[in-house]
Amino acid sequence: MAAAANRERSRRSDHTDATRRALVEAGRHLFSRRGYGAVSIEDIVTRARVTRGALYYHFDSKKDLFRAVLEVVEADLVADVQAAMDQVTAAWDLLIVGFGAFLDAATKPAAVQIIAIDGPAVLGWGEWRHIDLRYGLGLVVAALERGMDAGVIRRVPLVPLSQLLLAALTESALQIAGATDKNRTRVEVEGAFIALLEGLRTTRP
Repeated sequence: MAAAANRERSRRSDHTDATRRALVEAGRHLFSRRGYGAVSIEDIVTRARVTRGALYYHFDSKKDLFRAVLEVVEADLVADVQAAMDQVTAAWDLLIVGFGAFLDAATKPAAVQIIAIDGPAVLGWGEWRHIDLRYGLGLVVAALERGMDAGVIRRVPLVPLSQLLLAALTESALQIAGATDKNRTRVEVEGAFIALLEGLRTTRP
């Protein structure tokens, strides 16, 4: 009896998790293509193939679902950047490769719409910034700390510097995303950001 009850609980838990994932994926698909304001609850539950009751079982509101979607998109962005950074070992290269990978990830349509455009508008700047810092700041801190420990980056207060560079990264992605000539803008932005990093460098190749 106990084993059967456990199996039933496990089955229900798996179903509940699958429903939540379906809702988040539906929200991600729709928010990234239409923008938050143009997506209705009915649109979401239709795409997820669940009931409105199922949505409200997992989320208090469309805004609550959007928050979950934003966190998934942020986590995916960080994973993409981390995967690229894992391919290099030199401290300076870690910063350069990480910057390029961030631009690749942050200029994808879903990231631009959900993180940069809708995020602060839907959640408010304070909550959006808290989430953005929670995901992106750790990567920047780790890369700068490694550079300082290796002696290629001047030692300055780590967290304030990391926050400033993360803001610069976000602005760089927005400039590229909004540009008519994205390739040219990316070259210009990358050059400017690398020049910024060079100002922190203690050694030259």
